Amino acid sequence: MFKQLRHILNTMRPKQWTKNVFVFAALVFDRQLIDRNPFVITLVAFALFCLASSLVYIINDLADIDSDRQHPQKRHRPLASGKLSKNLAILTALIIGAVIFPSTFLLNTALGLTISAYFVMMLAYSLWLKHMPLIDVIIIAAGFVLRVAAGVVIIETERFSPWLFVATTFLALFIGLGKRRAEIELLATEAGTHRRVLDGYSLELLDQLLTIVLSTTLMTYCLYTFSAVITPDNHSMMLTIPFVIYGLFRYLFLIRIKHIGGAPEEIVLTDRPMQVTILLWGLTVIAILYFL
Repeated sequence: MFKQLRHILNTMRPKQWTKNVFVFAALVFDRQLIDRNPFVITLVAFALFCLASSLVYIINDLADIDSDRQHPQKRHRPLASGKLSKNLAILTALIIGAVIFPSTFLLNTALGLTISAYFVMMLAYSLWLKHMPLIDVIIIAAGFVLRVAAGVVIIETERFSPWLFVATTFLALFIGLGKRRAEIELLATEAGTHRRVLDGYSLELLDQLLTIVLSTTLMTYCLYTFSAVITPDNHSMMLTIPFVIYGLFRYLFLIRIKHIGGAPEEIVLTDRPMQVTILLWGLTVIAILYFL
């Protein structure tokens, strides 16, 4: 029984929950992080988003059992390896769905609509859209934007800049394209066999797209820092730009030189320079927004 629970948890991808921290963007950048009620309600929204994303992962693994069994890494997943039965995975998905959708609408109608839109979009991605080159990474980026939107609709915001939506979009595109590049390098000539969409990409195309998106991500974040005026003469958020530059460069370095990046969440959880950069960036943001 405990083994089955562990396999269910693994299929829910708790490591992927790190992506849902984007729900906290509105809370932090609107300077409400230390306000109890907005913090608690955002935390609940984060938990619901984690369950929604886990539901998508379960459905995705059910749909991809056969192809995952041919993949050098994904074949070890609980469903693909046979450690977790399909019936138990389906039952888990039904239970999670029965919990999150009524809960989100009871908590906040706008949040319910946002999470429902995320679920429908990612379900379409799992079943069809992930096989369409370029559309697949755009859908991934849209998922991050909806995470930010969930944080915005759950609290009343006054200072949240729309530039953060744009910066989030391009950051997610950068990560998604980097993941595709890492997958092509890992699977080499058999890439299209394991993931059909990879036939629509080449290393040259992905490198060109990464260059474009990297530049645009930096530009949009810089524009955000210019607009994030704490007081009329205070543009101190510009001090966070060097951390963003290094973080993006570090991710590109890991993709191109270290040949990793197929699992971006693993980079966040294991790469020490990236962890230090994110920590210093976060501390600087907090110091500027809340203490200057």
